[in-house]
Amino acid sequence: MSVRRIVGMETEFGIMGDSPGLNPMLMSAQMVTAYARHALPEGTSPRWDYSDEDPLNDARGWRLERGAAHPSQLTDTPGSEASDAASTSHWPAIREQRRGAPEPDQGLVANAVLTNGARFYVDHAHPEYSGPETTGPLAALTWDRAGDEIALRASRLLAQIPGMPTVTLYKNNTDGKGASYGTHENYLVDRRVPFVDIVDYLTPFLVTRQIFCGAGRVGLGQHGENPGYQISQRADFIEAEVGLETTLRRPIINTRDEPHADPRDYRRLHVIIGDANLVQVSNYLKLGTTALLLWLLETGQVPLELSALRLADPVAAVRTISRDPTLGEKVDLEDGRSMTAVQIQQIYADVIGAALHERGRIDEQTRDVLLRWREVLSRLATDPAQCAREVEWVAKLRLLEGMRARRGTDWDDHRLAAMDLQWSDLRPEKGVYARLAAAGGVEILVDDQQVEHAIANPPSDTRAYFRGETLRRYGPQVEAANWDAVVFDLPGRAHLTRVPTSDPYRGSAEHVGDLLAAHPRAEDLIAALGNP
Repeated sequence: MSVRRIVGMETEFGIMGDSPGLNPMLMSAQMVTAYARHALPEGTSPRWDYSDEDPLNDARGWRLERGAAHPSQLTDTPGSEASDAASTSHWPAIREQRRGAPEPDQGLVANAVLTNGARFYVDHAHPEYSGPETTGPLAALTWDRAGDEIALRASRLLAQIPGMPTVTLYKNNTDGKGASYGTHENYLVDRRVPFVDIVDYLTPFLVTRQIFCGAGRVGLGQHGENPGYQISQRADFIEAEVGLETTLRRPIINTRDEPHADPRDYRRLHVIIGDANLVQVSNYLKLGTTALLLWLLETGQVPLELSALRLADPVAAVRTISRDPTLGEKVDLEDGRSMTAVQIQQIYADVIGAALHERGRIDEQTRDVLLRWREVLSRLATDPAQCAREVEWVAKLRLLEGMRARRGTDWDDHRLAAMDLQWSDLRPEKGVYARLAAAGGVEILVDDQQVEHAIANPPSDTRAYFRGETLRRYGPQVEAANWDAVVFDLPGRAHLTRVPTSDPYRGSAEHVGDLLAAHPRAEDLIAALGNP
């Protein structure tokens, strides 16, 4: 009866160099390298262990053949496009772009595992931050905010290196030229929930939740070729109802069955339809409401009201809802009815709220998510402008409408598109959102002190604690890591020692904190663990 579950977020940042022609993959690798050398203990450079990744396993009961997969789907190999960016053979190109840049004394880093339990790496043409496993929406929000700050610091560290480019980062989802990059959510779900139920009950929910977690976008169409304003940055890039892909024919429900946990007990729901949120309440509600719906599915007692919400054309509905900031447009249901997105979300909120109260005690964070959800929906139903402090697309629209009124322009004014981009600039002195937040224009749930802690420290109540703390304490002896294991290279041993961490709830401070404190050397820790 709680929002509590394992949750993690991934953000690909938009990246721009200070002169034309710079390679975004290379700049991303340079950023990751600059941050890793600054933030990790001296002598620490763990590689990413790909051995547990399985991106072609489909939750619908089959496995895609590698020969049929798009190269972007092969995330289980270090020979991907992302890793190629780390080759030192690219350095002559940047020397040509930046006359006088010194040769590095070692190669670039395409992957960095951080002491806060996160992964900071190059994903094709973007720097990506994959946050550590957390146990609820507020913690996930905290470590997601830490990722924004880590990326910003990485760009500034790179700028301090003579001859290196000045890089600007944007927390958004499209470059306005037809490319989209993702902000993905990950939820651990009980394997006993039939995948068909996830498809049936989550599809209408994910299609309509954009009304409170859309980030807003100037322009209609994948290339922004038509003037206008819409609720979601991802909507025009959603092209399928269900599918395994994440970078082409993007689906509402992604079927990748790669749990990063015991597959007999869990599946990982990989959600790719969401926007990159800077407004904290939007992000919090995005995570919290989704967790609540998954809780309801895990009870196995889903009321009939939700079964009746199947959409006639979910993909078309994503765009219809996104392109109607008045929230008055209705979408067709399979049973012939038509409803607005607000009405559909209100049914979800009412059903889940009733189920929670029926089962008894509700924890404080669950109560807060439910209360905020209902309050925001109520205000969106009467006047969306009332939600400017909590809902990102509303906050952005308010500023853009003010600009339009002052200048007497329409949505095809290029200055509006420029302001949209400036909204997501991570630099606090330049970003429109950052200045709005500093002026008290949006509600803040996670303060700077909490973010600063999360930059360097892992969550204490998941296996991320073990991953992050082993890097902090035994960094030079950590050869590799991933979500499922930490690999040690111990002196005097001919073979590497792999410590599995298949249970996301084990490896917490409560579980291993005293053990780590009692063994200052990695070899003593491994001996105490029984030489796994």
